[in-house]
Amino acid sequence: MKKFTVSQPSDLKTFTDETYPQGSFAFAALLRARDIRVNGVRTDKNVRLSVGDEVTYYTTPAQQSKPSHNVAYEDDNIVICDKFSGVSTEGLLSELCESGTYFAVHRLDRNTEGLIIYAKNQPAKEELEEAFRLHRIHKTYLALCKNNFSRPAATLRAYLKKDEKSATVTISPVMRRGFSEIITEYKVLERRGDVALVQIALHTGKTHQIRAHMAYIGCPLVGDEKYGDSALNKKYGARRQRLVAKKLTFELAGALSYLNDKTFESAFMPEISR
Repeated sequence: MKKFTVSQPSDLKTFTDETYPQGSFAFAALLRARDIRVNGVRTDKNVRLSVGDEVTYYTTPAQQSKPSHNVAYEDDNIVICDKFSGVSTEGLLSELCESGTYFAVHRLDRNTEGLIIYAKNQPAKEELEEAFRLHRIHKTYLALCKNNFSRPAATLRAYLKKDEKSATVTISPVMRRGFSEIITEYKVLERRGDVALVQIALHTGKTHQIRAHMAYIGCPLVGDEKYGDSALNKKYGARRQRLVAKKLTFELAGALSYLNDKTFESAFMPEISR
C-alpha cells in the first residue's frame, strides 16, 4: 500500500504519473481491480483530484518491485538515472526522495527513456541549473523516426510555442508572437525500410522539441501518439515514442568540473519490438 496527499489540482492519471512510478506502470490494471482509493473510496475512473485529497494505491508486490530506473552514476553531489519509459521526472524524484534529498534540474518526457540528472544538494542543484542555461551540459539522443529524410544530416532552425491547455507545441518557420527559436541537429545513422535510426542533438531545450521538430519536417518519431504518424504507429504496435536520451557530457567550471572528463551512456536503444 502507498498513500499520497494531493498538493495541487490534477486528475488521477496525471497525479499517478508524476507521483508514483509503480502505480503509473500498473494504472489500467489498478483501475480495473478498483485498487485505488481517493479519500477512502474505491474508484475505477480517472477522477479529478483537489488539494488535500488522499490517494491510496493497493499495488501487488510484483507491481511495487517493478523498477523505474537503473543508476548510471552516483556520487555525493549527483545521481544520473537511466530512466525507464513510462516514468515521469517528478515520479522518479518522489521515489528517490524516499531515501534522501534530491533535486530535479531538468526534465525528460514521461515516455522518453534514458539519462536524467538529479542533484543531491543545493550547491550542485544551482551549478547544474546554471550549466543547463549556458548549454554546458551536452545531451545526445537516439530516435526511431519515419524514414522520410531528404538529407542525411542537417541543423534545423524554427520557432516553437507551447499551448499549456492542450500540452502540445506548435512549430513555425518564422518568428511569431509568443514563439521561441529552436535549433535541432540530426544525423541519420541507419535506414531500416520505412524507419530510420537517427542521432539528435539539441542546441536549445524546449518542451517536446525533438518530437515536434521531427514531425514538422515529415519524419515523426515512431510511437509518438501526439505528433506522430498514426498509420506507422499502428503498423508497429508502438504507443510510446521511441526516443532515448543516450549520452551526457559536461563542460563545467565550478565544483562539479570533475565530471568534465566523463561520458555517460544509457543502456537503452530505441527498438520497435518494445
